[in-house]
Amino acid sequence: MNRRELVLSAAALALIGEAAPVRPPVTQKRPLTIHQLGRTRVDDYAWLKPANWKEVWRDPSLLAPDIRHQLEAENAYCGAVLAPAIPLERSLAADIHRLTPTIETPPRIIGPWTYATRTRSGATHPSWFRARVPGGPEILLLDGAARAAGKAYLKIINAGPSPDGRLFAWAEDDTGSEKYRIFVRIIDTREIIEGPSDAYGDFVITPDGQWLFWTWRSPESRPAKVFRRRVMGGADTLVYAETDPGYLLGVTLSGLGRFVFLRSWNDVTGEVRLVDARAPEAPAKVVEPRRVGVMYTVEHWNDRFAVLTNADGAADFKLMLAPESTPDKAHWTEWAPCVPGRTIIAMKAFAHGIVRVDRVEGNSVLVVADAEGHWRPPHRFHEAAYVIRLQPSDYASDRLVFSYESPVTPPTWESLNLVRPIPGPTRRAATNGYALFRLHARASDGAEIPITVLRRTNHHGPAPLMLTGYGAYGYSYETVYAPENLALVDRGWVWAVAHVRGGSEKGAAWFEDARRLKKKASFTDYIASAEILIASGHTRKGEIVGFGYSAGGLLVGAALNMRPDLFAGVIGRAPFVDMLNTMSDATHPLVPLTRPVWGDPLADAADHDNIASYSPYDNVAARPYPPVLATTAVADDRVGFWEPAKWIAKLRADSTSGEPMLLHTDVSGGHVGGADEVADLARMYAFAIWAGAHTAWPGRTRV
Repeated sequence: MNRRELVLSAAALALIGEAAPVRPPVTQKRPLTIHQLGRTRVDDYAWLKPANWKEVWRDPSLLAPDIRHQLEAENAYCGAVLAPAIPLERSLAADIHRLTPTIETPPRIIGPWTYATRTRSGATHPSWFRARVPGGPEILLLDGAARAAGKAYLKIINAGPSPDGRLFAWAEDDTGSEKYRIFVRIIDTREIIEGPSDAYGDFVITPDGQWLFWTWRSPESRPAKVFRRRVMGGADTLVYAETDPGYLLGVTLSGLGRFVFLRSWNDVTGEVRLVDARAPEAPAKVVEPRRVGVMYTVEHWNDRFAVLTNADGAADFKLMLAPESTPDKAHWTEWAPCVPGRTIIAMKAFAHGIVRVDRVEGNSVLVVADAEGHWRPPHRFHEAAYVIRLQPSDYASDRLVFSYESPVTPPTWESLNLVRPIPGPTRRAATNGYALFRLHARASDGAEIPITVLRRTNHHGPAPLMLTGYGAYGYSYETVYAPENLALVDRGWVWAVAHVRGGSEKGAAWFEDARRLKKKASFTDYIASAEILIASGHTRKGEIVGFGYSAGGLLVGAALNMRPDLFAGVIGRAPFVDMLNTMSDATHPLVPLTRPVWGDPLADAADHDNIASYSPYDNVAARPYPPVLATTAVADDRVGFWEPAKWIAKLRADSTSGEPMLLHTDVSGGHVGGADEVADLARMYAFAIWAGAHTAWPGRTRV
């Protein structure tokens, strides 16, 4: 079952019949009756979830034959229906490559060395280099393309030098399952040391270059332990184990390099432990014991700690200061107060000052304090939607390096002087033929939902429109530069993001107003956004293609059940659509972690009934649905492939429209997709264009 050329078994061919180009596969109904909290439901397609699903995540070859044959049949049908769109796919892929810029990060100076990362235009993997300051010859530290050669999939993360400049380390995933091996290169000898293979991907090398702290990924895919080992090899020693399955665990190094931070967290609670990097074998010490509902993170700043927290009702977070010797809450003093609607989301410390990032309506503002802690006026940006990311910087530097991008501006790198108070950088709206702006939709309860809109300046009037969104876990939808969206807009489309509640674009209340029993606000916000885009003349009813990734798939799937008439089509990329069944599986690694967000349908009747009322799979009914495309991967250990498989089967069985319901499943790759992301995007966007144009497809009965 490869990406474009399928070798089908006889059983798979039998499922789709001889008229494979137009006849959809039939998914058998094997009713399973489920009794839960006095409620009863019947799941006709529960068999698509393998009994050995955790083993299948690690080894797709263990997939049961009947499920494998069904997925192969679905791939064959999807390929046959979309085969006439292959020229469009190729054209889109070419445009995506053309619009993908060459990315070269600015040099990062650490001691006597300067480090740089470059990604050629159209390339998939970057390369890392260093040179001696000033003007020494450049040497290659890591060639991403060479590491990827011969592999079906490769992702490299967290690549960078050790603080002493002697080593270069990175983490690799070569399956798409987000299970990483850590590698360390001794720069002078070019020797590569293979580190732990069951890593989550985050790690720390102590400033003396002797010790590696790394996060272990459990068989259930949860980052649950931090170990310590000698960089040059040796046994692992457990530093801390997070035994509560409702928490994730990560490890980072303070900017100054004095402390290793071990952070346990979920969406509502956090806890930090410290290890003195000068005494790496000493036990970790808790900064402040966890209390449900209290989030905090810390950073070491010269001779004290800065603490970012929502404690004591600071819903949108405040910054506190604490002595280095006593960083517990009893010694916190307020430094930057909480301002409702302005969320402090990050901080970065330097010898010469500290930088915080505030979020307002989904956009970032940079605020700098000098070495004495006095805050300067904020540095603002003037595009309607953009993303700022703080980049790795030397603690001793007098400049903050950050990246800036927007839907029409490729990533660029800028810097702020931390010593001299100079005016902040500004940006004007793009003038390169694109219009990027914000609208607002009014929800029934009066909430104003921001909508980011992108279209060509020379295209006027209603047009087919792709409407995306997320609205979950308190994550703000990041309006990054995405060449696939420009390729779509260049073809006369409009692209838009509904910044619905459930995210945090407008502060913590934006998350709380769509959490647990209030979750339906996300879906009605999305529908209200679609309606204002119609009313304001950007599109027409029935010309919207909904696009949702992961929990965004829940968003568009629920909206599809509520208002199928709005859509020309819907795309679910690794969509979270079988929510009631998944949240009712206590063995799923993400279920304990996400109960504070969704609720517990195993223990709480109100949570059960609320989830049952909107779970996309459970609410498919006899309605005239538009065409739907769902994409997934067998090794996706966040949203199991059976969720979109069951959803598509039920849509096909119950829809009264006769429109095609398509499923594409990758064996390689995981939650983020397959090995060739451009091909995946080209397929999805070709589907969107065909759906938006009401194109006649093979086997389509309604156009």
